[in-house]
Amino acid sequence: MAQKDVKNRIASVKNIQKITRAMEMVAAARLRRAEQRIAHLRPYAGAIRRMTRQAAQAAENIPNLPILVEHEEERIVALLLVTGDRGLAGAFNSQIIRAGVRAAAEHEAAGRQVVFYASGRRGVSSLTFRGSEPIGRYVGFTDRPGYANAREIAEDLMAAYVDGKVDRVEIFYNGYISPLTQEVRRETLLPLQQATILEGPNGEGAENGEEPAHAALVEYEPDPEQILRRLIPDYVEISVFRALLESTASEHGARMTAMRNASENAGEIIQDLTLEMNRARQAEITQEIMEVVAGAEALG
Repeated sequence: MAQKDVKNRIASVKNIQKITRAMEMVAAARLRRAEQRIAHLRPYAGAIRRMTRQAAQAAENIPNLPILVEHEEERIVALLLVTGDRGLAGAFNSQIIRAGVRAAAEHEAAGRQVVFYASGRRGVSSLTFRGSEPIGRYVGFTDRPGYANAREIAEDLMAAYVDGKVDRVEIFYNGYISPLTQEVRRETLLPLQQATILEGPNGEGAENGEEPAHAALVEYEPDPEQILRRLIPDYVEISVFRALLESTASEHGARMTAMRNASENAGEIIQDLTLEMNRARQAEITQEIMEVVAGAEALG
């Protein structure tokens, strides 16, 4: 490769490195805000869950709400895939798509029909490309989801369940552990009898950091049945909102890590190209010296 070509390539890689470093810093700033939102949500989500569980234990009869009616047969399963609106985040989006597709194959092998809901443009476009058009599309807010976005998704899922259009709802999202680590989580949202909402104090799926609920003498006004009617939709909404926030933090963490790796790789490429350029320059100088020496000998 000519010396000029190497110089041009070094300049190009340096420009890319500037962009990846800027994207890394932006992702880091957004990650800190996302971590704060998760920290603020967890106590509220834990309180809603404890209140709902205690009210269910205190109620003489679980209210005959359509959302609480468990369907006799699971014929249609809805899978909600929570992805991002943008890429450049490593395997963040692709691992959710793969997990959802594997789960769909499992359900179809068991004789169940699968319908998809997708949050994030990447999930919508990937499912559409695979021929699995999502019946619910939610885009444009993954960088900073609001509670209204979670309510919209939860209402659509609850309406589909109550109307008998789906018999089960599962949600897939990236759970945030650290900027370097995100894990794919698969949770059952509906029916509530199979979710964690009505389990005992030591049931599986307890919130991280949530202390076991202890039996307490509580007087309910109005009665526990009426309270459950109000709490259960809130629980579904807050569960979706938590998944959106966890996914957002995971996306920023994954993008920060991916951009850092890209910057480091660009630095290594620049070093290799610089070494190659220096070798080419040295070869040119050596060639010129040899030509001068040869010319001098010819004249002598």
